[in-house]
Amino acid sequence: MDYGYVNARIKGMKSHLLDARDLDDLTNKPDLDALIGALETTAYREELQKAGIEYCGIARIEVALRRDLIRTLRKVLNLFRGEREDIYIRLLLNRWDVQNIKTILRGKKIYAPPDEVIDCLLPAGELDEAALIELLQQPDVRAIIDLLATWRIEYARPLTRHLQEFLEMRDLAVLEFALDRFYYENALSVLGKNGDYDEQIVREMITTEIDVANIRTALRIIRDMTHMEDAEKYLIAGGRDLSIEQLTSLVSSGSIEEAIRQIRGTPYEFLAQVPAECIAAEKISVIERELERFLIEKGCGNFLKDPLSIAIPVAFIWAKQNEVTNIRIIARSIIGDVPETELRKALTYV
Repeated sequence: MDYGYVNARIKGMKSHLLDARDLDDLTNKPDLDALIGALETTAYREELQKAGIEYCGIARIEVALRRDLIRTLRKVLNLFRGEREDIYIRLLLNRWDVQNIKTILRGKKIYAPPDEVIDCLLPAGELDEAALIELLQQPDVRAIIDLLATWRIEYARPLTRHLQEFLEMRDLAVLEFALDRFYYENALSVLGKNGDYDEQIVREMITTEIDVANIRTALRIIRDMTHMEDAEKYLIAGGRDLSIEQLTSLVSSGSIEEAIRQIRGTPYEFLAQVPAECIAAEKISVIERELERFLIEKGCGNFLKDPLSIAIPVAFIWAKQNEVTNIRIIARSIIGDVPETELRKALTYV
């Protein structure tokens, strides 16, 4: 793999990312027109102009951001096409397949209009936009799973195994967790335990994601007072720093406050800095935001690792995703008239 060439291209793409000063400038915009005007001086200009033909306001921004992110991630993947390391990039991008299938299933369960659901999808993985649209056109959850099976899409396997349980419980979390477990277990089986430096970089991110997913699950189990025998089946083995035994102990603690206390001494002890009133009120969304910030910072931290390795593309994927998220937050905050100080707290600077 010629990382000298590939990472030079990636670094060229990185040079177009917005820095902290650029983001702060966007937070000062008084309305969406001013925000769009500022974004048209950035790498988002082309997609904003295309989107402007059909959309206006927040929809124009959302569509442009979505299309730009898809195009950028595809560009990264194309740099690896035909190379052995292609599998590592695909593993990271396939996270969006899982998220897209979840989004389609949720939309179908609540009878959401397909046009609304499609705007929430990001065809950056194996399932392209045409495939996602066809899935959206299916009449119900079973038909979606059947179509995935007909296409021999690997995610049909866990969904099919748990379909009857879903039909009996009518709880979409059954299918969503089955997807998550399958994705992470498959990723770990591909990566192995004693791979080369590139494998170690990707494995570290995947296993950290497992930790974060497990912490989220444990906190929700505590909040919802799920029975312990049911709780353990929703935890995923293979996390980087937290074993199943540790996670079971968190769930058994009985309160979110005690669970966070038990996390001290691990890389996740920063959760103790979450305001006490949020923890007491069991505001899991606040805790989840800090976990997501941790993941983003860890992903982008790969820019500081070996410049002739997969670390640079991995870091760029996380940085680009974070930038799009930040711009979305800014746009929605302008609509909601969120105070600038609060808006900046919601952003993740890397």
